[in-house]
Amino acid sequence: MPGAPNRRSAVLLMGPTGSGKSDLALRLAEQLPLEIVSVDSALVYRGMDIGTAKPTLAVRARVPHHLIDIRDAAMSYSVGEFTQDALCAMQDIWSRGRQPLLVGGTMMYFHVLTAGIAPLPEADAAVRAAIDANAALRGWAAVHQELAEVDPQAAARIHVNDPQRIQRALEVHRLTGQTITKLQQGRASVFADVNLKEFALAPLERGELHTKIEERFKAMLDAGFVEEVRSLYERGDLRPEHPSMRAVGYRQLWRYLEGLTTLNEATEQAIAATRQLAKRQFTWLRRRSQAQWLDSMRPDVARTIIDALSEGGFANWSNL
Repeated sequence: MPGAPNRRSAVLLMGPTGSGKSDLALRLAEQLPLEIVSVDSALVYRGMDIGTAKPTLAVRARVPHHLIDIRDAAMSYSVGEFTQDALCAMQDIWSRGRQPLLVGGTMMYFHVLTAGIAPLPEADAAVRAAIDANAALRGWAAVHQELAEVDPQAAARIHVNDPQRIQRALEVHRLTGQTITKLQQGRASVFADVNLKEFALAPLERGELHTKIEERFKAMLDAGFVEEVRSLYERGDLRPEHPSMRAVGYRQLWRYLEGLTTLNEATEQAIAATRQLAKRQFTWLRRRSQAQWLDSMRPDVARTIIDALSEGGFANWSNL
């Protein structure tokens, strides 16, 4: 039996979409006393399996996973809810003498776990509807400029093509009269007393990632991705505005099912959007000053992580 750390520990495995995080996490969890905590805003939704590259039920039976399939696709899921759910999952893992391996590409989730989260107001449907109406009339770029006028720091952090976070920052300002930047100051990290190790996984050559993204999306189509989105489309209670349906790949295929694009056009748009998502994820990752960067194409990447954990005071977790 591998040894256990003397204190609470956690491992963060971050990276852009398509970088191989999930496969690597499985290899680590099969060799070390780790349980996987998903840090992915799309994996929380039931019925969204192919387009999210969700681990299969067989894989999840073999290696414990947390925060997967915990919401219906018609429901929202906030950063605050994720923080509480992740903390509960980690406490459960620690209580059993094991350690959490947090894996994913939703960089805002990683940010709030390490930087802390402020007590922010609950979502307000009327305020959000007004912001959405303004965006429909003027475009999200204009709404982003509106945010820049009231909270330039938030506007600098939030990409102009990230409507969900633009909307939330403006919503907080309208509800409280204060900027989300100010409210988020002085936050406490979930990992304040945790032995933490961060890894950023990505291929050294950006072109390799672009190729993998294209190949992966086409494999998803072959696996029945269109049929998966069609089943969601035909439910009747989902709209393109739902956070779940804003996920990359889903929103492009939704437009195809609405007759607004051809399948070839939707495919090219989805691949381009996925590459843009990866670019934004890289931007977030570069801010992670404590992260150890790893080339996802190296065959010994798992061994490198195991060695780094041992050297970092995580005890002798493996007898390899």
